[in-house]
Amino acid sequence: MCGIVGVVSQAPVNQLIYDALLLLQHRGQDAAGIVTQQERRFFMHKAKGMVRDVFRTRNMRSLPGNCGLGQVRYPTAGNAFSEEEAQPFYVNAPFGIVLVHNGNLTNAHALKAELFNTDHRHINTDSDSEVLLNVLAHEIERTTRGLPLQPEDLFAAVRKVHRRVKGSYAVIALIAGHGVLAFRDPFGIRPLCMGSSDGSTLLASESVALEGTGYRFERNVDPGEAVFIDLSGKVHAQQCADNPQLNPCIFEFVYLARPDSVMDKISVYQARLNLGESLAKRVISTVPPNEIDVVIPIPESSRPSAAQLAQLLGLPYREGFVKNRYVGRTFIMPGQSVRKKSVRQKLNAIASEFKGRNVLLVDDSIVRGTTSKEIVQMARDAGARKVYLASAAPPVRYPNVYGIDMPTSSELVAHDRTVEEIRQIIGCDALIYQDVDGMKKAIGSLNPTIKGFDASCFDGVYVTGDITSEDISRLNESRVGGEENQEDTSRLALPNPAE
Repeated sequence: MCGIVGVVSQAPVNQLIYDALLLLQHRGQDAAGIVTQQERRFFMHKAKGMVRDVFRTRNMRSLPGNCGLGQVRYPTAGNAFSEEEAQPFYVNAPFGIVLVHNGNLTNAHALKAELFNTDHRHINTDSDSEVLLNVLAHEIERTTRGLPLQPEDLFAAVRKVHRRVKGSYAVIALIAGHGVLAFRDPFGIRPLCMGSSDGSTLLASESVALEGTGYRFERNVDPGEAVFIDLSGKVHAQQCADNPQLNPCIFEFVYLARPDSVMDKISVYQARLNLGESLAKRVISTVPPNEIDVVIPIPESSRPSAAQLAQLLGLPYREGFVKNRYVGRTFIMPGQSVRKKSVRQKLNAIASEFKGRNVLLVDDSIVRGTTSKEIVQMARDAGARKVYLASAAPPVRYPNVYGIDMPTSSELVAHDRTVEEIRQIIGCDALIYQDVDGMKKAIGSLNPTIKGFDASCFDGVYVTGDITSEDISRLNESRVGGEENQEDTSRLALPNPAE
């Protein structure tokens, strides 16, 4: 996942984009970049690191102009250690285009070959975002054929992009001398919304980036829709997909998004409260509440679910772990050995909340199980008599191919294992998972117009309908981590979407 932002204003935008990226920092901590435009010239600065480290005063002064883009990067494919793959990406023809992208193309390999052999375009990195930029540039070039650019030309180009590109993508592109183009994949897997303030329009991955910068939330960009804001601030919009249908990534609500965001008309915070309510019913059927002394969340995304669960079960809710905010999220760290080392640097137990008690730990999800195992042991070391573990999300059994860093089955503790086998690996006295239907109902009830979610990492159903075991194997080879994460996926049985 990544965080993206784009703005057209009548005032300088460098500080605005910087502030918006700070609000989206949770979506990517590997690299950050900003591009602005002044008099048809692009000014760009990007580098590895967090926003506050990448941009100094001298960098901000070198980013003039009243429109621009920004991105915080969390790599799932390509070279995580190369600053060349930090975004935005730039191509000089037609017109000059820079682009930021959140998502993951599942057919990037085939598109790269098409671009080279048929479209005669060169791709200089391993990033699927550069592939997407060149597909867009090629289609805009074919549509305009040297004529002045019109919004209708951009919509026609995006329509062709939708037909060529597979996977998840929320995109914002700045076209030199014309304005900002944004569009979302036909399934709306990755989020994108827009807001306004005094004639200025801001696009961002999450609503919190609008509210935190003083913008009024207007609406979400619909799946398959393209929005073009010209340099005068006029907004043009058109549906560009043949059969759009909203299937947002459910993991956004479970873990990825900030709780104060509203995405596709669903409050992330309320979604997590609902997950806690649904999880409470699962806990009762596994562990009698009178055998639990205290409910303790594993910081931080699980707090709403844990609090709601504790209230419904009539149990005390306590903060038993203190988080060191100056250690990176273990979820995005490559390699299990680094993850194991980092857990105790990141969390410290408050012994008085554990000593002599039967504790129910609540986490938002269990992906690899390594962190869960360490935390359970921390609770025991702090004196807990029994340690129960509940997950607000179902077992993560399948790879994710749409932009979350957990695509190899061998890394997933739940893949090809029973709950009892997982419990033994983690070392807890009882393990309670949310069920898939309960998760979908808990979140989906907040916006009944949503008929389905991408829940592929839980149910193995890939909404784009084009994913095979061979595709997953190929994507594994290109993901961050390279050869150390390759595995035999021949045993990976994907459910039939028709079932």
